[in-house]
Amino acid sequence: MGCYVSVSQSSVAVIEACGKYDRDAHAGCSGLNPLACERAAGIVSLRVQQLDVVVETKTKDNVFVHIVVAVQFQVIPDKVYDAYYKLTDPHEQITAFVFDVVRAEVPKIKLDNVFITKDEVAHAIKEELTKVMDEFGFEILKTLITDIRPDNQIKASMNNINAAERLKHAASDRAEANKIGLIKNAEAEAESKYLGGVGIARQRMAIVDGLKDSVMQFSKGVPGSTAKDVMDLVLITQYFDTLKEIGLKSGHSTVFVPHSPSAVAHITGQIKSSFMQHEGKPIVLTEEGEDSLKQGKETKKGKEKDGEEDQ
Repeated sequence: MGCYVSVSQSSVAVIEACGKYDRDAHAGCSGLNPLACERAAGIVSLRVQQLDVVVETKTKDNVFVHIVVAVQFQVIPDKVYDAYYKLTDPHEQITAFVFDVVRAEVPKIKLDNVFITKDEVAHAIKEELTKVMDEFGFEILKTLITDIRPDNQIKASMNNINAAERLKHAASDRAEANKIGLIKNAEAEAESKYLGGVGIARQRMAIVDGLKDSVMQFSKGVPGSTAKDVMDLVLITQYFDTLKEIGLKSGHSTVFVPHSPSAVAHITGQIKSSFMQHEGKPIVLTEEGEDSLKQGKETKKGKEKDGEEDQ
């Protein structure tokens, strides 16, 4: 039996005399009276301690999970006697209450909501432990739910659900983008066709105006010529230019073009009619146009007859 006891910082020594509690000895060197049978019965730490408790429980939707609860506590300096003499094992006491509270609260909550409401569960654990452990000289500082561990298959299924939901949103966004692209393309195509039509109409108007000016200038420059003569000359010239273009360009299939004086006259009459339509005038064939139309038909019938005789 020694005559003194050395107590570390943040610790308290429990001194007994003849087996009965006598006093607390704080940090430093405290003397003991051997004649009174004084001795240091034990050392109580005043430091903050942490106890990790793993609780297996079931959620409202019947999924078993492991919940890790971290309880931070310390001995109340004024209640060292209660902390040392009233509890044999404070860790076991705290663990029992953590199990009780977790298994009472978590079964009310679905698995998805356990992750959201973990702070509420931790608060409930702290309230229950504070009411009970204060009587035994312990202060509950914090209770933290540090981990929630469902079964690996449950984790995989939750990840799959989340991935499927994200893929669904991605597909919806892609479809919406494609829809917008198609609408914009259709609008652009419609606008392009409209502008193309406007361009063709202006081109034809320019051609008609140019022909009109050419006819007027030629009539003035060549005395005795009429507008009809000039128009016939211009049209025949364009007709031969067209034949030339067809012959020069590669990649064309065979094109059968009627080429006879009557056919040329017939084509001239058709072109005149189209120009008259453009200017909003009724289509009236002249006698020459009617004659050339009749001659063209007779020529066609003659060719068909000659073909039948050859057969």
